[in-house]
Amino acid sequence: MDQHMTVLQFPGQGSQRVGMGKDLCARSPAAAAVFARADELLGFPLSHLCFEGPAETLLDTRNTQPAVLTTSVAALRALEERVGRPAFVAGHSVGEFSALVAAGALDFEEALLLVRQRGELMHEAGARNPGGMAAVLGLDAPQVEDVCSRVRENGGGYVGVACDNAPGQVVISGEERALQIGMEAASAAGARRVIRLAVSIAGHSPLMAGAAAAFRHILQQVPICAPSVPVVANTTACPLVTPDQIREALIHQLCRPIRWASSIRWMICQGVTHFVEAGPGDVLTGLLRRIDRAVERLTTTDALS
Repeated sequence: MDQHMTVLQFPGQGSQRVGMGKDLCARSPAAAAVFARADELLGFPLSHLCFEGPAETLLDTRNTQPAVLTTSVAALRALEERVGRPAFVAGHSVGEFSALVAAGALDFEEALLLVRQRGELMHEAGARNPGGMAAVLGLDAPQVEDVCSRVRENGGGYVGVACDNAPGQVVISGEERALQIGMEAASAAGARRVIRLAVSIAGHSPLMAGAAAAFRHILQQVPICAPSVPVVANTTACPLVTPDQIREALIHQLCRPIRWASSIRWMICQGVTHFVEAGPGDVLTGLLRRIDRAVERLTTTDALS
């Protein structure tokens, strides 16, 4: 694999599953050390939650975010000798923290505590402003945004595009009533399928403004370095090169849509030909297949084989 033309991509919430990381730790002492450090820092056995569940506890956003980060960084440590130095790193939503660890901009310890706090703040914001998210399949982002804007203009409340993941795969987010209206309107507009996601928060929407304001204060206290590898921000599809840019990106992604498809296309335009998904599952690998079938796509398991 030509490491100079490779991207390490890190998944976000939604990739978690009971059992994640267990096989990885069995084959890689470096991966096992990451889980041991997470257990020590958090003061509870996150490794047991990842390996054995229960699923409902793992699905709590306060646990999901540190669990996905830890599994992703464990995968990174296992992959480092195989993949070498990538041309770019990128992460979907909370996966951006894993990407920053890979780029040397954040220590794993700092990132772990940050995502734990991020999950708590998002949980609290969801309790104050109840909402949810839904995947819209078969429509592209401009079509979905048109549906959402009509809901807002007609007084239905806030609903909007939260993630432009790939052609025909868009996630919407909003207040309960507005989300339900938006789901029905998307179906009427020709969506092949509309699926309510198993989350109790309206992520990547203005309903997270309170969480973003509190998280800004937390980030100001955390040391962040300039990345040694370009980190492509998931809200702008542009590389982050300074600590101040990183802080702003981490704040903005709480309230702004994730432009994942645009991020992937930008990296491909720079000449990237290989993508390795470092973390649990193959969600991003599946999205990449919809964005550009010409590039090589590997999961962590593929790359370690």
